[in-house]
Amino acid sequence: MADYDQDRQKKRRLTKDGDYVDTSKPSAFFRPSGGRDWTISIAVPGSVLSTCRRDDQRTNVVSHLARALAVFSVDEIVIFDDSHPDTRARNVDPASYTGDIDPCGYLDHLLQYLEMPPFMRRTLLPLHPNLKAAGLMASLDIPSHPHQTDWLPYCEGVTVAGTPKSGKGTIVDVGRREGPVTISDEVPPKTRITVQIDENDPSMAEPVDPSAPRTEGGYYWGYSVRRANSLATVFEECAFEGGYDLSIGTSERGVSIPDAFPEKKKREPLSFNHLLVVFGGPRGLEYAAENDPELNGMGIVRGRTKELFDHWINVLPGQGSRTIRTDEAVFIGLAGLRRLWEGR
Repeated sequence: MADYDQDRQKKRRLTKDGDYVDTSKPSAFFRPSGGRDWTISIAVPGSVLSTCRRDDQRTNVVSHLARALAVFSVDEIVIFDDSHPDTRARNVDPASYTGDIDPCGYLDHLLQYLEMPPFMRRTLLPLHPNLKAAGLMASLDIPSHPHQTDWLPYCEGVTVAGTPKSGKGTIVDVGRREGPVTISDEVPPKTRITVQIDENDPSMAEPVDPSAPRTEGGYYWGYSVRRANSLATVFEECAFEGGYDLSIGTSERGVSIPDAFPEKKKREPLSFNHLLVVFGGPRGLEYAAENDPELNGMGIVRGRTKELFDHWINVLPGQGSRTIRTDEAVFIGLAGLRRLWEGR
């Protein structure tokens, strides 16, 4: 044991002043430099689960997708149905397991579960068959999930029953060791809200818009989940004012990222307000277009699917495997595209 302790002492890093550096905590903490009003969205089809035969395979795909969203600070994921309207399940029981009959609903459910701070899941998300393997999914570890060693000016919280000491307002559990905070507003119990902590009195807070941590503080604050009935409604039902002003479709028939976005001697981030990157399922985005009655009416099918997008790219030309799974393509694609907004 003594030799082991000596080896550990040798490996400990020292500062310029000779002090020991605590290397037991990660050093890559995100430090925002200002608010961010631009957003990054991705869209994936429900067919990403079509090759899965067991629930553990499905949860694995969802976990990979959620980790990609967190690692690359994606603000929104849209789940669109790329199946033919006549083949879709009708009258799905929301209380039953949906991984095999309603993949879009299953993705929506589990992605929302992972984005929600762990301390409030038991309150807001009841036990459900879809969540039987949720414990196998990786943690996102994003700023909106409280950590005992961090202090941030914003918190996600859930309102609880009871009366504050002042007699007015609402008690909000924010998952802190120091205890809940109080807001002056009257909010029903079991409501999720975003709050900003009072700098002078950490036991007090005020509700803010869920986007405030990003737009005002510059923090990555998780992702929202939106469902779309078809590929066309991914665009038509955009929640952002003015819609997506830059769209990128992915296909094995697209051009490489360097060809679509050539490198310049002086790297400058791409100018956009709301970026959308759309990924296809095992049969590609062309399959989604063929099963979309609205796009069919416009003549956008097969090779014309690329006309929906500003750019049509292949995230990994010359791949070694015959296929790239969608959850893999998301990681590969976002890694390659990240330079477009890095430094903004």
